[in-house]
Amino acid sequence: MAYSNNHLVIMAGGVGSRFWPMSTAERPKQFIDVLGTGRTLLQLTLDRFKGVCDPANVWVVTSVNYKDIVKEQLPEIPEGNILCEPCRRNTAPCIAYVSWRIKAKDRNANIVVSPSDHVVADTAEFRRVVEQCLRFAGETDAIVTLGMKPTRPETGYGYIQADLSSSSARNKEIFRVDSFREKPDLETAQKYVRNKSYFWNAGIFIWNVSTIVNAFRIYQPAMSRVFEGLLPVYGTPQEQAEIDKRFPECESISVDYAIMEKAEEIFVCPADFGWSDLGTWGSLLVQAKKDLYGNGVIGEGVSLYDTHNCIVHALGKKKVVIQGLDGYIVAEKDDKLLICKLSEEQRIRQFAEE
Repeated sequence: MAYSNNHLVIMAGGVGSRFWPMSTAERPKQFIDVLGTGRTLLQLTLDRFKGVCDPANVWVVTSVNYKDIVKEQLPEIPEGNILCEPCRRNTAPCIAYVSWRIKAKDRNANIVVSPSDHVVADTAEFRRVVEQCLRFAGETDAIVTLGMKPTRPETGYGYIQADLSSSSARNKEIFRVDSFREKPDLETAQKYVRNKSYFWNAGIFIWNVSTIVNAFRIYQPAMSRVFEGLLPVYGTPQEQAEIDKRFPECESISVDYAIMEKAEEIFVCPADFGWSDLGTWGSLLVQAKKDLYGNGVIGEGVSLYDTHNCIVHALGKKKVVIQGLDGYIVAEKDDKLLICKLSEEQRIRQFAEE
């Protein structure tokens, strides 16, 4: 498989303030330094793909509102590879647009699609898995998704049921998908964890460009006609204006519903490289390095006394002293401060968004 045919698509159009006060609608979590590493989640996403594809083959699909932020944070990728959605239409139109755009440049492209706001602990294992899946997708007409081995009965993730009775003849680590399952209730999630054939759906997809384009033609003909019809303008000054006009015609639908649950040649590669989608402060606590009392601290000037099981995020210059808390979020950014119970995070979020 030629390295030069590997392409990375980063989906970076998400909005919201799940990590308020750090993240806001103007600067969502993918554009902030959640982990205190000096790199934003978007930058860390690109970092973990180093060696997998050339920066010239990295594509970012984002909102027109975030184009300048992407240019600032990823100066190594061509500006023409930053594709701007004029409106939100979920993941299927996003993936269809970038797939036809890549096909116009490289008809032999093998593509990995990744969210921009997830984290991975073991990047070497991540790259190994991605590279073997790109090879598999390049040699077949398969659509491959990565399945994360569940470590707990998580109700916030979708699940993939794999047929583990026999692996693919070409790769012993890749199996056919039996079904995709929506986010379950706790009882169902507990059953999934006990059954070794269920995996978390990480939203990372790998395919050859011809495979995904043909899948859209078969299962989403109206959407495919929109982007097929724009082939003459891709890479020209007229592209954005035509996308602004035609993109809103697309149905708002996820790629899971639009393609994955309909296509036949769907495979999963079960993997374990310390993945998290960082959807909550609680998930950041799971990911963070913790002290003897279960606290995760991100920031230099933080002192804790008689404090347990808290996540503290304070990257500013303020000295932060905390005493007597158990199971809390403490986060500050500029003139905003959040102190709330981890168990109340979702309920409190609505007040932050008002």
